Amino acid sequence: MSTIAGDTRSGTGNWRTPAVIIICGCIIGLLSFGPRSSLGLFVQPMSRELAWGRDVFGLALALQNLLWGLGQPIAGAIADRFGVFRVMAVGALLYAGGLLLMRYSSTALSLDISAGVLIGFGLSGSSFNLVLSAFSKLLPPERRGVALGAGTAAGSFGQFLFAPFGVALIDNYGWQPALTVFAGLMLLIVPLALALSTPRAETSNVPAADDQSFRTALAEAFGHRSYVLLVLGFFTCGFQLAFITVHLPAYLVDRGIPASTGGWVLAAIGLFNIVGSLSVGWIQNYIPKRYILSAIYFTRALSIFAFISFPITTFSAIAFGAISGLTWLSTVPPTSALVALMFGTRWFATLYGFAFVSHQVGGFLGVWLGGVVFEAYGSYTPIWWLAILFGVLSALINLPIVEKPVERAVAQPA
Repeated sequence: MSTIAGDTRSGTGNWRTPAVIIICGCIIGLLSFGPRSSLGLFVQPMSRELAWGRDVFGLALALQNLLWGLGQPIAGAIADRFGVFRVMAVGALLYAGGLLLMRYSSTALSLDISAGVLIGFGLSGSSFNLVLSAFSKLLPPERRGVALGAGTAAGSFGQFLFAPFGVALIDNYGWQPALTVFAGLMLLIVPLALALSTPRAETSNVPAADDQSFRTALAEAFGHRSYVLLVLGFFTCGFQLAFITVHLPAYLVDRGIPASTGGWVLAAIGLFNIVGSLSVGWIQNYIPKRYILSAIYFTRALSIFAFISFPITTFSAIAFGAISGLTWLSTVPPTSALVALMFGTRWFATLYGFAFVSHQVGGFLGVWLGGVVFEAYGSYTPIWWLAILFGVLSALINLPIVEKPVERAVAQPA
């Protein structure tokens, strides 16, 4: 099947083949995730030059994670109703503006507004979450699993590229020009998003069983036990990823490891997550997704335990990055696939957006607590152990999930 749902209704012609949609979506995922995953590289140079504690930077990036999460279901609902392109264009402009304003931030408040508010809301409208939504709506079912894995892997490839790229820019030109370059690259998302345009929602084209209002869809989802468990487990993913992304480079420097190693560790995470995400996108067609998620969370807990239990060296740091990368964003394909399986694609961006709120609340706490605990005790050790605990709990939480569509006896009011 090579036709694309929505081409004729949206008037875009037939140039948007599955290959074009997947390629453009993957490039968007690469561009949007790259700078965000590299912001931890700016903690030390900005804090040193502006005489900030790590809690200042930690709060700004914690706000970013929180607002990204809170904005995601709103962006998803708008995209579900009015199409993806408009949301992505606005999100990309906010993202670029936040990065540019971050360059000129000289107070904690200006950093909160730029790195926190603008980039946070920008990400909610331009990140790989909406790319996955577009894939789910535009691609035939037999291509979705691999496409979801590819879209997620593209974000990781962005991390792989932008981490050493950011290090090189900071080392050779300074952190201000690096942020300017990042901001310019975000503007490329706008033309690329044309390939992911989805039509406005038309209830006459929606099957009767899926013809739901926004409120009905939310009530159904949050009354569904498996969805609630999936959302709770996703919290851990955000906590671990955000803490490691922001605080790991500084943690390594504290342990006597060169600053450049932090960039290479983040790059290793991004590189190996390409393998992890693509593999999970394919494997989930054959293995229950709840088992995949449980294995991912438990593997993360074990890798963190091993990392902090032995002396930190350049080799062990990069090895940790490689192992972490295999499980980094590989939670996203099965999580998003479960949402689509349970509730269909009509309100997919919205319902996945609410799951992502949980992810980003975890991210907020991971980044914020990392900064607060370090300033209070001079150590990240309590947060590492908390990340291990959450990993084990999420491994258990995902096991009871039931993988089947919800039963809708009658059509609900539109």
